[in-house]
Amino acid sequence: MMVFDFMRLEDVDTKGKTVFLRVDVNSPLDPNSKKILDATRIRAIEDTLKSLKDAKVVFGAHQSRPGKYDFTSLETHSRVLQMYHNGKVKYVDDIDGTKAQKEIKELEVGEILVLNNLRMHKDENIDASPEELAKTSMIQNLAPYFDLCVNDAFPAAHRAQASLVAFGELMPMIAGRLMEKELSALNKVIYKPNRPCVYLLGGAKVDDRIPVIKRVLKDNIADSILIGGLIRESFHMAQGMMKERYLSLKDEEKKLVDEAGEILNKYDGAIELPVDVALDVKGERVELMVDAITDESNIYDIGLNTIAHFSERIKNAGTVVAEGPLGMFERRGFDIGTKELLRAMADSLAYTVVGGGHMGGMASMLGIDERMKHVSTGGGAMLSLLSGEDLPVIDAMAKAKKRWG
Repeated sequence: MMVFDFMRLEDVDTKGKTVFLRVDVNSPLDPNSKKILDATRIRAIEDTLKSLKDAKVVFGAHQSRPGKYDFTSLETHSRVLQMYHNGKVKYVDDIDGTKAQKEIKELEVGEILVLNNLRMHKDENIDASPEELAKTSMIQNLAPYFDLCVNDAFPAAHRAQASLVAFGELMPMIAGRLMEKELSALNKVIYKPNRPCVYLLGGAKVDDRIPVIKRVLKDNIADSILIGGLIRESFHMAQGMMKERYLSLKDEEKKLVDEAGEILNKYDGAIELPVDVALDVKGERVELMVDAITDESNIYDIGLNTIAHFSERIKNAGTVVAEGPLGMFERRGFDIGTKELLRAMADSLAYTVVGGGHMGGMASMLGIDERMKHVSTGGGAMLSLLSGEDLPVIDAMAKAKKRWG
């Protein structure tokens, strides 16, 4: 059952058409050289590009946001795209001006034109409805050149920016191959997942994970949730540990600990916390049972007993969804929890979904990403979807289907 309602590439004729392809190739860059360090998102759109080989493709994307060190042009992205794509790729240092318009008009079938970083345009940074955004100069300047919009920007699906949601007001907007693949995988883990359904949640942002935990337990999506990473701390504090550290928290952080406590009380047994942890003691990994944790403990990973227990849970699961590393994986010796649980997922017969970002990157580095059923390209969008939020891009595609389908 697919509950997301949108048009697919099979629903339209793209032959000879000029297509605006909105993607998310926002990539980690080297701070000094600005070279792309991981081209996963660029490689991920190749299936869509193959499906558009008989069209003229105008490639729209962003890199970072104004004020950040990695807010740059997309010229390097166009060169990397050319490495993975068997077709002609051109770049124009413009977005909606006369240079861009000239290049679009001169495009040949099978060619790709990469526009500059869309967030360098003021209209891409406006917060408004799709109807209002469709009236912006960027959309009005570009729309006359396009026959349809293909949206493949799943990692940005929780954003309501002009290039992401407005074209569907003026022309058919359909899902690209990556968008369809992402939504199909997440559809499977949200609606009628294979049982038992296990969520493995780590990372640092407890405020991002608590809405997910509440939703998947309230709606009986998950049978159990395994907790690691820095979010573990909020749940251990809710159990009365690290009292001095709790008192030093800001009010909003204390509120999150209180929410964690409410979850533990309401869903007794569904939340599984680490029984042991790994500390950094003068640069060495030292294992410690959780009842011995103090306010001064520098906890950098889950412990070996927890790894064994969580691995057993994953082995016996029907569905596993993982988002966020289990420890400070950047440091040698404290990446064990994250690596071992990813390996357990790769060995499992369950339907396995790995969240984008750090976990997806680690799975790729270990060479086990292809043994997962799905590795998402989106972290924030995936969490938003799992928490039950309406995603602006999905809403815009559904609306476009009603209008143009």
